[in-house]
Amino acid sequence: MLGTMNFGPLTEEAESHAIMDAALEAGVNFFDTANVYGWGENKGRTEEIIGSWFAKGGGRREKTVLATKVYGQMGEWPNEGRLSALHIRRAAEASLRRLGTDHIDLYQFHHVDRGTPWDEIWQAIDVLVQQGKVLYAGSSNFAGWHIARANEAAARRGSLGLVSEQCLYNLVERRAEMEVVPAAQEYGLGVIPWSPLHGGLLGGAIRKERERAGGRSAQGRSADALKNASRREQIQAYEDLCAEHGHEPGEVALAWLLTRPGVTGPIVGPRTAGQLESALRAVELKPAPEFLTALEEVFPGPGPSPEAFAW
Repeated sequence: MLGTMNFGPLTEEAESHAIMDAALEAGVNFFDTANVYGWGENKGRTEEIIGSWFAKGGGRREKTVLATKVYGQMGEWPNEGRLSALHIRRAAEASLRRLGTDHIDLYQFHHVDRGTPWDEIWQAIDVLVQQGKVLYAGSSNFAGWHIARANEAAARRGSLGLVSEQCLYNLVERRAEMEVVPAAQEYGLGVIPWSPLHGGLLGGAIRKERERAGGRSAQGRSADALKNASRREQIQAYEDLCAEHGHEPGEVALAWLLTRPGVTGPIVGPRTAGQLESALRAVELKPAPEFLTALEEVFPGPGPSPEAFAW
């Protein structure tokens, strides 16, 4: 699954188009974006780049499963953010204009809105579905009980409810296994992990740090994590294990997610075509059982709830 968050802020339009062409040619047809991508004064820019790519024709839109998100603040007024019925309606129309399309395949709630009743949220989505502007609704960054509450409210209305949950889930961050993944499985949602490399930490961060010696230093989540001695030791053990088996760390992290129960597929957000090529190789990697066991020793999971914290 192709994440587009870098399109605009880090990747220029022409290269973004090239990445999307390469993804489609490789058989990757699920593209994920959000109305806030572009960030700051450029919110919406990423959707515009996807829209200009669709405008090239060649069946690009028809071949693409398009997912975008709603929740983030798009203006200064109260109904220019979150999940009020008014904002959902206005945000959907604005996304459709930027994307240059007549429908969104998967419209995702970027975050739970604790201040808006689910009946109001589903009323707005039902209207968009009836109008043909949205096909399915999904969630992102929800707790397990949020998924349950959302889908029980939808069931009372006779609505389909959520069909997917996009959550932070990778070898380092496995808390989703406690309740989010089980809830998604129980309600029939596909799990779409974001940040599968945990900000580059699982992409050979220590090796790249050595290669960069004297040059540009690492930044963000990866750099912060490596300042922690115990985490650094864990990542070193991971990279050593990958090297021992002849695997690239980043490809292993993606391949591991593909083995996890309930996971539809991880979202990769390449800045370059080369990064996309590396991510695609993970599909061909079939980790041996003993290798998966060794990964569990390096990155033990929390286990499902309530057993994770009780008997």
